[in-house]
Amino acid sequence: MSLNNFQYDALMRAYNEKQLNHKHEQDEHIRQAYEMIPRLQEIDGEIASLSLKKARALLLPSPKDDFDLSAAIGELSEERTALLQIHGFTPDYLELKYDCPFCKDTGYVDNQKCSCFKKAAVDLLYTQSNIREILETENFENFSFEYYPQDITNPATGLSALETAQDAVDKAWDFIDHFGEHPCGLFFYGDTGVGKTYLSHCIAKELIDRAYFVLYFSSFDLFDLLAKNTFQKDAAASDVAGFIYDCDLLIIDDLGTELTNNFVASQLFCCINERIMNHKSTIISTNLAMEDFLETYSERIFSRISSNYTMLKLIGNDIRIQKKLLGGK
Repeated sequence: MSLNNFQYDALMRAYNEKQLNHKHEQDEHIRQAYEMIPRLQEIDGEIASLSLKKARALLLPSPKDDFDLSAAIGELSEERTALLQIHGFTPDYLELKYDCPFCKDTGYVDNQKCSCFKKAAVDLLYTQSNIREILETENFENFSFEYYPQDITNPATGLSALETAQDAVDKAWDFIDHFGEHPCGLFFYGDTGVGKTYLSHCIAKELIDRAYFVLYFSSFDLFDLLAKNTFQKDAAASDVAGFIYDCDLLIIDDLGTELTNNFVASQLFCCINERIMNHKSTIISTNLAMEDFLETYSERIFSRISSNYTMLKLIGNDIRIQKKLLGGK
């Protein structure tokens, strides 16, 4: 997945700025601590002198000059930690901090792009911000069961719309709480306006807040991007298309609203199958009934979804219409 030079340089400048900010923060911590506890500066000077003395002993071996450097530094480090704590500082107060402990704010781990780099790239190229504003309002904190009546029931389960929504929310939280342990898929289906997209947004918000790599697409945007990548060799589309298979969670919303053809069907199967094989989680929502879904796509796609995803049907009245009738509440 390649970024153009300008985009790559922008990301690396951001990493350099993080490193500089944390170095300035460390320098200020050292200044404050030295000013309050002069012995700390003496300890750091003694450690530097011991390291130099050990290096000379290694270059010019002499039994009388040899000593255990680790033990000597260990004693001084213990004294430094004790002094910091006595004066109300944390033991790591003088250490250099990092936003990402894995790559130490370099963007790379063992010459491979760190997960934080991938997230930063997505923020630049396509970004979770395409739903970030929506997630400020569409989240579990604002989720309400009041729009799901008890007098509408699912004949197949005997559960009311309210009970069905409560079960879907329970399963959504289970999906979130065990996300890192058990990659899987959720398939929301049901009539227009019963909360499928809203529930997907709620899940996305929770996982983004837990620092997972989430990508959200309407089905139209997803297949439009894949078409640009395939037929137009669009550079930006190519960068984002690669993330479709790598992100922790892919959300495909309103599947069935796109113009379906052989290309769409093949790309959908490839996407679903690759993510299953790579143990990556996916959420799909659709307004299509199961028989219409099977007719629109292939039996092969339906089989992969039905055997690997938790199927959750939401029922009830159109929530958007209910909100309008209630004055937008």
